[in-house]
Amino acid sequence: MELVLASTSPRRIDLLTAMGRPFRVVAPGCEESVAGHFTPRELSLLNAKRKSHAVAAFAPTAIVIGADTVVALDGECIGKPADLDEARRMLRKLSGRTHQVVTSVWISRLHPFHMAAFTEISDVTFRPLSAREIDEYLKKIDPLDKAGGYAAQEFRDEIISSIDGALSNVIGLPTEALEPALENFYD
Repeated sequence: MELVLASTSPRRIDLLTAMGRPFRVVAPGCEESVAGHFTPRELSLLNAKRKSHAVAAFAPTAIVIGADTVVALDGECIGKPADLDEARRMLRKLSGRTHQVVTSVWISRLHPFHMAAFTEISDVTFRPLSAREIDEYLKKIDPLDKAGGYAAQEFRDEIISSIDGALSNVIGLPTEALEPALENFYD
């Protein structure tokens, strides 16, 4: 049975590769919904479902994994920054505070029909950051394709003081929960 990741995210590709399952990557080619009136959990689940279904429509017998990560502070979704100034504002807002990283995974196989979905939430506490520390950090990463404008897999000790929950979730694909969910598709 073919496994497909509906994402071109290098972080998700690395995490799924580390699980040891052969898979191929297909860009979902659909726009992500933005916060609007959705809770962080609803938004991430909606986007994960859209990604999975967009790819499954062209590979109906494959097991297709769609995932979406949302950063939330006080229940408000923080998306991907449009530019470096917005990334700086996001990091200032997160500085010295605890926020949630919400990743939803939607797994689809259209023929025979089987679907599963789950959401993981991790609490991430940032160190208090000065403007200089934020600028130095942003010189080391590309924040524009990352929810919240930061990367937990790169230089995390410079900005994060603690993570309560799965690191893989904060990076973008909660592999500890994904493995048993996939097993149900192979039975």
